[in-house]
Amino acid sequence: MTPRDRALQYARRGTLLSGLMLLALAGVYVRALMFTPVERFQGPAQKIFYVHAPAAWSALLAFAVTGLLSLLYLWLRDRRLDLAAAASAEVGLAFSVIMLTTGPIWAKPIWGTWWTWDARLTSTLFIFLLFIGYTVLRGAVTDPDMRARYSAVVGIMGLVLVPFIHFTVVLFRTLHPEPILMKPDKPSLPPAMLVTLLTSFGVFTLLYVGFLAQRYAFGVLEELRAEEAASRA
Repeated sequence: MTPRDRALQYARRGTLLSGLMLLALAGVYVRALMFTPVERFQGPAQKIFYVHAPAAWSALLAFAVTGLLSLLYLWLRDRRLDLAAAASAEVGLAFSVIMLTTGPIWAKPIWGTWWTWDARLTSTLFIFLLFIGYTVLRGAVTDPDMRARYSAVVGIMGLVLVPFIHFTVVLFRTLHPEPILMKPDKPSLPPAMLVTLLTSFGVFTLLYVGFLAQRYAFGVLEELRAEEAASRA
């Protein structure tokens, strides 16, 4: 199988998986809105967490994968690793937009403000801006090897930030709620809410995989077109 055929196969599989997960996501929010109890303190506003928290997880997962692939690239110098890292970063930015949009929508009725510069919010905004810079860097540097090396350094910086962001609610005084799933003892949610949230996490994770496969395939195809154009010149 040629590289082009493999890329097209990744694109088809990623498109299929993404389509199925978008349908599943619609089902998750039907369940969240109609069949999941209303949280007694936050009221209906709490239901936005079924999209906010999984989107945040997917964004940080994507950035962590970018960092790990960047480390592997610097070791192995395999162009496929660089393309996959770039694809994951772009998908992470898409999920970050959801995270940074839904968070303030929840915060306004609960905190009385759209935004506050506490540790969790500030650090998530910082990693979003860091990967905006990552994509700008990739567009600005034309030499493929130099672009891959510089991008890898930024990707590794993002990887270092991911665990720090997770522990901000423990290390600092913050308005942001503490983790409800990744806790030392057990998740602090009633069973019906927990099932909805875990299902949403699963759907978002698979959606990330589908988006990643599509973006990686497009990156490979773009690279092959550039190589063909250079060979004809």
